[in-house]
Amino acid sequence: MPEPAVRAAAAADGIAVRPVEGALGAEIHGVDLTAPLDGAGWDVVRQALSRYGVIFFRDQALTPAQHVAFARGFGPIVVNRFFQPVDFHPEIAEVRKEPHHKDNIGGGWHTDHSYDAVPALGSVLLAREVPTVGGDTMFADLALAYDSLSPGLRATLASLRARHSSRHVFGVGGRVEQSDLADRIGNPEAASQDAVHPVVIRHPDSGRAVLYVNPGFTLGFEGWTDAESQGLLGDLYRHASQPEFTCRFRWATGSIAVWDNRRTWHLALNDYPGERRLMHRITIEGVPLAA
Repeated sequence: MPEPAVRAAAAADGIAVRPVEGALGAEIHGVDLTAPLDGAGWDVVRQALSRYGVIFFRDQALTPAQHVAFARGFGPIVVNRFFQPVDFHPEIAEVRKEPHHKDNIGGGWHTDHSYDAVPALGSVLLAREVPTVGGDTMFADLALAYDSLSPGLRATLASLRARHSSRHVFGVGGRVEQSDLADRIGNPEAASQDAVHPVVIRHPDSGRAVLYVNPGFTLGFEGWTDAESQGLLGDLYRHASQPEFTCRFRWATGSIAVWDNRRTWHLALNDYPGERRLMHRITIEGVPLAA
């Protein structure tokens, strides 16, 4: 990580990029996202996302239309199949937990849309209402996690491909239907997505090697049974979720997080019983992944 004296990097037109405490992530200051970014501003934002894996903005009072316009600056939008959409804005998925709910959305480590044949580039999450205490989000850097693996394990993983699916989470009889999420996430008959991706991908932009499996949607290795896969997958999951590969973001109303789904995991902490948390998420379309 940069030394404290150079942690605040002056960017363009008064924009500042400041790394957060942890292994990844940076806050971007001096930006009002209610107005369109100019070319220099977009250069700063995209370069920061590429460098840090997840970027954060504070105090952004965006309308849903402005949220959509900002997200489109990263690429085409993927309309979520399962989450409730925001009224009049089908591009925006509602991520909500009411005071009476026990389960939250995204409460385990995962990568959005890894079950798609072409996984999502990233997500743009805007905080509309947050609890008085708790409700932070954790992020993990799977490029750093891969870099710290032994050469022997890297060689083993290089030839493996992993099976991902939406069925066991969003489908009939899946995790959603076995929880109290069913009043917020639906359309189980649409959970027909199965995909196979390299266990180690080359990031489409940076070219870095990234570990591309996750506890939420990965079932096992191609050619292995799920039971045979669990030992090695479990070792990889424990490795990647170590504190030295993570950061933690504390939300406030108007905060925005933009993360790279090809490089990161995230986890929404469920530590605010009896309080409401409302987030609006937009997912950005990606490109095919390759080893």
